[in-house]
Amino acid sequence: MALAKEGILGACGHMGFDTHMARALQQAAQAGARGEVPVGAALVVAGEVIAQAGNRCRELKDPTAHAEMLVIREACAALGVERLENASLYVTLEPCPMCAAAISHARVARLYYGACDPKSGGVAQGARVFEHPQCHHVPEIYDGIGAGAAARLLAEFFKDRR
Repeated sequence: MALAKEGILGACGHMGFDTHMARALQQAAQAGARGEVPVGAALVVAGEVIAQAGNRCRELKDPTAHAEMLVIREACAALGVERLENASLYVTLEPCPMCAAAISHARVARLYYGACDPKSGGVAQGARVFEHPQCHHVPEIYDGIGAGAAARLLAEFFKDRR
């Protein structure tokens, strides 16, 4: 489909734009170069990037060191808050259930993500955390932003390891 290129129509079918997804993709590429699963995130408030990170699970020997978790922690510390009510989170891959729950607890206003994750996703796939009645906050969700580039990073990374 002609509209299926990054930034116009994502792989999951939603119209969108990729304002800060390039930063998240850069972080994902850097994570892949370090031997981490290439997922990156950027957290933005009022147009300013407050935090950006790629996965660091292996480096930190921490299974919770997903890109989303790292930027939420960094942004909360930088801003001196526990809730990110005006923040936009850009992440290259659909957040897993752990990260989706953290996004909800942090009260992130908007979630933009790239590639869908049929195996481990927690937003549109699998657990669908934001659909549970126990979920206290649901961000605005925009999927498919930069999906092609994110999927290519992941495919290249795993191709070399399988």
